[in-house]
Amino acid sequence: MVKAAISQKPPALLDLNRSLEIALGVIDEASASGAELLVFPEAFLPGYPSWIWRLRPEADRAIGNEIHARLRQNAVNLARHDLAPLQDAARDKGMVLVVGFNEVDAEVSGTTLFNSVAIIGPNRQILNRHRKLMPTNPERMVWGQGDGQGLRVVDTPVGRIGALLCWESYMPLARYAMYAQNIEIYVAPTWDYGETWLASMKHVAREGGCWVLSSATAMQGADVPPDFPGRDLFVAEDEWINPGDAVIVKPSGGLAAGPLHREKSILYAKIDLELARQARKSLDVTGHYARPDIFHLEVDRQPKLPVSFS
Repeated sequence: MVKAAISQKPPALLDLNRSLEIALGVIDEASASGAELLVFPEAFLPGYPSWIWRLRPEADRAIGNEIHARLRQNAVNLARHDLAPLQDAARDKGMVLVVGFNEVDAEVSGTTLFNSVAIIGPNRQILNRHRKLMPTNPERMVWGQGDGQGLRVVDTPVGRIGALLCWESYMPLARYAMYAQNIEIYVAPTWDYGETWLASMKHVAREGGCWVLSSATAMQGADVPPDFPGRDLFVAEDEWINPGDAVIVKPSGGLAAGPLHREKSILYAKIDLELARQARKSLDVTGHYARPDIFHLEVDRQPKLPVSFS
């Protein structure tokens, strides 16, 4: 049995250092409760760009540009080892961490942002980094498209873990690529919430015969910093921007814990990996229930770089 935890506490929006401090506090709290696996929401560092769904594209363009500049300045740079505090904490607490973050491309352009998720092992290593394949609607004004490098399920001391971000779970072939790697724990950091998303997570668990862990960030208007550019244009102090709705779903599709609605806290549940294996006795979509003689999926994991130097 593995004790899993999902945090939906809000970060310090547009402030990477403060958000890392919040993450370290969450790790301490979850570790004290015996958690061996801890999941953070989509783009937790330093916050999901919820303003893109609220600002008027033309009238508020200058404000949007200012916000984007601050987001870029506070995005995670893996070449600068910005996740080192979390890597150290994973080692010190003996935990596996899954964390969503805004990532700046330090290798090529130096400015393009990606919606990324990292799986960090208790050996301090980043076991996988996945960039969201297709940003949704106005997200394309913030993030570039990722490639297939991160479509991987990795071994950890708490089971085989893979992660897809938000509406990537609506991409059947991306899900299938995860299922085909003997996934036991499917992590879906998201900004989505509510009954429709919950139904989707139940479907994924049943379809893949795996545990599913998902959460958005529970955030109110009061959680947006006072110095946030154009704050009063897109947020009211007492409104719920996102209720969170963290959930842990069994491989059968039934709920193990959650949804955690409008609570800035941590959801816990015990996970039995054997249940994932048992669930595939009757339905193993990439095993005995597959028809490779009719259907075939090919996944390209090669990096897609815009330039080659020789």
